[in-house]
Amino acid sequence: MKFALPLLAALLLASLANAAELKLPSIFSDRMVLQSAQAVPVWGSADPGEQIAVEFAGQSKTAEAGADGKWLVKLDALEASAESRELVVKSLTRNRAVKVADVIVGEVWAGGGQSNMEFDMKAITSATAEIEVSANPALRQFHVLKNPTADAPADDVQGYWTVARPGTTEDFIAAGYYFAKTIHRELNTPVGLIKVCWGGSKVEPWISPASLASVPELAAGARNMNAMSERNKQAFRAWLKRTNREDRAPGDVARFISGPTSKDDGWVAVKDSGPVSDTSLPKLGAFWFRKEVVLPVRQTGAAQVLQFGPSAQFDQVYWNGTLVGERTVDSFTGLISVRHYLIPPALLKEGVNQLAVRIFAPAELPGFSWFPSVGTTKMLGGWMATAEYALPPLDAAATKAAPPLTGQHVLPGRLFNGMVHPILPYAIRGVLWYQGESNVPNAMAYRTAFPLLIKDWRQHWQQGDSPFYFCQLASFKSKTEEPGESQWAELREAQLMTLTVPNTGMAVLIDTGESEDIHPQNKQIVGERLARIALAKTYGRAIPHSGPTYASMKIEGSSIRLTFDNLSGGLVAREVPATYDVMAKAKKTAPLVRNRPHSQLEGFALCGANRKWVWADARIEGATVVVWSHQVPAPIAVRYAWADNPTCNLFNQAGLPATPFRTDDFPFIPPPAAAPKGNPAKTMSPP
Repeated sequence: MKFALPLLAALLLASLANAAELKLPSIFSDRMVLQSAQAVPVWGSADPGEQIAVEFAGQSKTAEAGADGKWLVKLDALEASAESRELVVKSLTRNRAVKVADVIVGEVWAGGGQSNMEFDMKAITSATAEIEVSANPALRQFHVLKNPTADAPADDVQGYWTVARPGTTEDFIAAGYYFAKTIHRELNTPVGLIKVCWGGSKVEPWISPASLASVPELAAGARNMNAMSERNKQAFRAWLKRTNREDRAPGDVARFISGPTSKDDGWVAVKDSGPVSDTSLPKLGAFWFRKEVVLPVRQTGAAQVLQFGPSAQFDQVYWNGTLVGERTVDSFTGLISVRHYLIPPALLKEGVNQLAVRIFAPAELPGFSWFPSVGTTKMLGGWMATAEYALPPLDAAATKAAPPLTGQHVLPGRLFNGMVHPILPYAIRGVLWYQGESNVPNAMAYRTAFPLLIKDWRQHWQQGDSPFYFCQLASFKSKTEEPGESQWAELREAQLMTLTVPNTGMAVLIDTGESEDIHPQNKQIVGERLARIALAKTYGRAIPHSGPTYASMKIEGSSIRLTFDNLSGGLVAREVPATYDVMAKAKKTAPLVRNRPHSQLEGFALCGANRKWVWADARIEGATVVVWSHQVPAPIAVRYAWADNPTCNLFNQAGLPATPFRTDDFPFIPPPAAAPKGNPAKTMSPP
C-alpha cells in the first residue's frame, strides 16, 4: 500500500505527458475578426473524449473531442462590434484553457488568387501617404503563408492576424485593403481580410483533388502532373547520389548563425543580388549568408514576413538563431521563386536582428535573385558569406544531365490542401478573387475549371451560394494595329461566362492595365469596384455595380445594332486619352494611336462571311450602339475590346466600363500541344 500514492502520481505524470495539447488553428489567434450575422464555427484539437467549452460575447457552447481528438462548436450569430473582447476555449475535464485576445466582429472576406491579388500595399509606389494614415483597428488581415507541400489536406497553416497601421498595412493585399476601407466607410463595421494567394498560380492548384477528380479532363491533367513531379523528384535524388552531391549535415550550426563573420574566419563581403562572384569561394556546395538587420519599432509587436529569392534550389533561414523556413526537394517552388517565411513577434527586436541563410547549391551558383526584405525594410548592403563545404564543379554534360524539379505549388490541388483546407470552415461573408493570367493559354479549359473552383469552395465552406466576386483581367502587352485573335480576350470571355453561376459578380478592369507590367499599380480602382459589387449585391445598396454588358445584336443591312444591359443612366463614349500606361511605377507612357480617329466609339471590329476582321466605326443611338464599316458591306459579327490591350471607350453614366465581348462563336486559339520542356518551375514568382 505504501507504493500506491507514488504509483498513482507516476501514472498521472505519464498521462499528462501523453496528453494532446489543447489547440486552436492559427486563424483563431489574437486580433482576429469573426463574421457577424451568421453561425460561427470554432474548432480545434484536444484529448479524445475531452469536454470543451467555447465562451465569447456572453455565449458558451460545448463539444466533446472525438476519437481523433478533433472538436467543433458553432457560436450563434453575432452582432457586428468593434469592441475588443476575449474568446476563451477551456477544458471542462482538465485544468487548461486557450485565450484569444482583441477579437472583434464584422465582415470577413477571403482574398484569393495569383499575384494581382497578392500584390500588397508596399508594392504600390504612390501608396506611402495612404499607408501613413492607415491606422484603423477595425481593418484587419489574416495572412495565410505559402504552403506548397500538402499532398493531403492540412489541418493548419502558418498565418497571423494584423491590424492596419503603418508598419503592417504594407503587407495588406492592396485590392483587399481598398475594398475593406470602402466597406468600412459605407457600413461602419469592422472588416477582416484573409490573404490566401500565390503569385503565378493557375486555377487548378486551388481546387480540391476530389473536385478535380470529378471532371475527366481535369482529373487526367492532375494525374499526369503528379506523376511527372514524383518522377522528377526521384530522378533528381538519384542524380545527387550518382554524382556524390547529396547535402551533408551542417554540424556546428551555431558557428554559422551567430559566430564571428570576419575575413579571418573565412567570410567575404558579397553583393545583395546575383550569384556570388568572389573567387575565394567555391562555385557549388553549401553556403552561409549573414547580415545584421535593423528594424524600427513599428515593425515589432506583430508578425512580419521575410521575402527573398535564392538563386539556387534549396535554403534554410534563421532569424535571431531560430529556423523560420526552408525549401527542400519535397517543398521545391522554383529556382528563383520568392520565398515567404513567417517571423513571429517574439523573434522581432527593435534595433539589431541577426539573419542567417544557408543555401545548398548542388548545380546552380549561390546568391540572391531577389534581394531579401522584411516588411518595408530592404536588406541592402553588409552581406557576408562563407562556404560550409565545397562540391566539385560540374562539366557541361553533367549540368545538362541534372533532372528538372517540378515546383510543388503548381500541382493540381496542392494550394487547396495546404492553404485553403486549413482555414475551413472559418465563417466568411464571401470571396474576392483575382486570377487567370496563368491560365491564358487555355481559356476553353478555364470555362470549366473556374466555375468548378467556385462550386468547390462553396461546398467546403458550407455556407451555400455565398458571394464570389472576381476581377476580369486588365489590359496587358502591346497594342495591336489590326483586329484579330487574342488569348487574353478569350480568358476574359471565360470569366464573363462565369457570371451565370449564382451570386457572382465581376469587376471589369479593361480600362486599367499597363502594357509592360502584368501587375498594374492602380489597385484602388480594383478594390473600389469589388466593393461596389458587394455593396449592391450583398449589402443591398441601390448603387450601380456593373458596366454595360452585351445583350443582343440585329443585322440592319450593312450595319449591326447592339443592345446592352446595365445601362445605369445610359451609354457614354468616354474621351479617349492621348497616352496609355506602359509602366506606371516608372512613370512610363506612350502615345495612343486611335484605330478609328473619327468614330465616336473605339474598340469595335466587324467581319463578314470571310471572317476577316476590320476596325469599325460605332456610335451610340439611345440605348443601343450601331456598328459599321465600308469594308464590310454584309457584316455577320461584332467584337468589342477583343485584344490583349485594347483601345476602347464604352462606359455607362455610372463611370463603369463595358465588358469586352464578341457576338461570334468562332474557334479559340488552340492551347499549347504539350507542356514546355525543361523545368516548369524555373520562373520568377511575381511579388
